[in-house]
Amino acid sequence: MTEVKNNNSLKVIAGLLGVFLLGSVIYNISLYQDKKRDIAALEQDKQLVVEDLESLKSEYDKAIIESNATSDELVIARDNISKYIDSVQAMKADISALSKYRRQVNILKKERASLMAKVDSLTKSNELLAMQRDSTYMELERQAIFNDSLIVQNTQLADAVERGAALNLAKFNVDAVKERSNGRLVSTSRARATDKFKVCWTIAENRIASAGDREFFIEVLDPQGNVLGESFTKTNEEGATITYSKATSFYFENNPLDVCDYISKPASDFQKGNYMVNVYDEKLSLLVTSQFALK
Repeated sequence: MTEVKNNNSLKVIAGLLGVFLLGSVIYNISLYQDKKRDIAALEQDKQLVVEDLESLKSEYDKAIIESNATSDELVIARDNISKYIDSVQAMKADISALSKYRRQVNILKKERASLMAKVDSLTKSNELLAMQRDSTYMELERQAIFNDSLIVQNTQLADAVERGAALNLAKFNVDAVKERSNGRLVSTSRARATDKFKVCWTIAENRIASAGDREFFIEVLDPQGNVLGESFTKTNEEGATITYSKATSFYFENNPLDVCDYISKPASDFQKGNYMVNVYDEKLSLLVTSQFALK
């Protein structure tokens, strides 16, 4: 009888132990599942933090490109976010760590808003400066065109004044003459009778030209084209050169002026044939040319 009671007691104890063991297993399984859910939730939160940081970094990348000029502050902020991303991705999911990074994300968002406002202000300032620069450039270009126009006008005016100031001949005459014993000169057309050529001209009135000493150059060419006289040479500022027979000096006072000079015959008599006489001014501009013949 006692043995039966003992067996029943053992069965009751075994049953209780089984129930306790089953409850313990169920409890442990529940704890494991809860922990697994917590880890998944933490990983999900971690991924959200990474996404927020990557979104911030993308905004900084865009701002750096659109600013047209690299901003040190934007670059530093972008690089710091890259470091935070690496830290979050490498860390083990932890509530306190995630909380710290969430707070940091909020701080970075505020910092981004401040920097973007600063960049926007700087961009507007640069656009205004660019507009002012373009306006200044256009004004300078307009002024340059105006100045070029003035230079052209002044050059044209100077050329006109220079042309107007040039002396012109109103009359010109060349005569072969023979000198009589009393010194009187008479015209002749015979080569053997000619002692000299008398070259005369009348300078026209010119109120623009400056009064003062002037010099013209007489060039006489014989029938062979040779220059009579000592054959002097004269070169102007542009490099043009003439060979002339004689230089004639006179004083011009803006009024009409008659000037005459003589070209003496060479060692022998003048030759028969056609002669040419040219007269040049001080700048070696040809004023007049004339031909005559000796028999």
